[in-house]
Amino acid sequence: MAKLGMVILNYNDYKTTETLLKNIKNYKCLDLIVVVDNNSSDISYEYLKKYETRKIKILNSSKNGGVASGYNLGAKYLMEKLKKCNIIFSNSDIIISKEEDLKKLSKDIDTHGAAIVGPTIVENRSLNRGWMMPTIKDEIKFNLPLISRKYLKEIRYDEEHYNEDLSIVGVVSGCFFCCSGQALKEVDYLDEATFLYYEEQILAKRMEQIDKQIAVDNNVVIIHNHSVTIDKNINRINKYKALKKSQRYFVEKYLHATKKELRWLDFTNKLSLVILYIRCFFKGGFRK
Repeated sequence: MAKLGMVILNYNDYKTTETLLKNIKNYKCLDLIVVVDNNSSDISYEYLKKYETRKIKILNSSKNGGVASGYNLGAKYLMEKLKKCNIIFSNSDIIISKEEDLKKLSKDIDTHGAAIVGPTIVENRSLNRGWMMPTIKDEIKFNLPLISRKYLKEIRYDEEHYNEDLSIVGVVSGCFFCCSGQALKEVDYLDEATFLYYEEQILAKRMEQIDKQIAVDNNVVIIHNHSVTIDKNINRINKYKALKKSQRYFVEKYLHATKKELRWLDFTNKLSLVILYIRCFFKGGFRK
């Protein structure tokens, strides 16, 4: 069985990261835990450094290059130290109930051959169990003000899809997943062109290029205290702009959109941004 490493990303949120570290630091299934501080402007790196042991490594990134960049820094360190391994990627705002769940995800990769396996994620009182790979038309519809949520539901699988222990999906959530280190190396790690959002869709497309599957283990459940870290460090407008910048990159490079399709994407993007500005104005601010 492959060794198991874990990458936790931190940015200006050492208390949340500390909670997760305390949760998992004694898990025997984890051979090495790497916390990547993404060039925080607070005391995160110095504070978390006290948790460093032979099993826990705290890395300080020289820049905040975004989620993919931070994940890659940790993944490459693990690959150097552990050689052949599976890697769990995790936001800091994650709650893991038992060690067995991590072992199960790693075992799924070793025995079923999927490159990526995600758990059932509980967030905002709902279940996130992966979704279909969106098309260009889907991405354009996601930008439509007021009715975008309706179209987001169209890329969700029916309940029957999750009747087996393991379900093949197009994409799993980037907040927490287990990945084959060898497959990750084969696709040259995560694409660092995005700063925030769409990392999971892009990585799924890269895995698709080498004929690797992505799955969800329906028997493994973790809790995601959704957007705690992001919302502490970025206001609503900037978060939305980052989302749409990543969306355009994904649609252009990985879905190979035509110029006409990109114009439609840009138009609906600008329209939805105007609506967001209006909403924020009438709600009395831009930080919620």
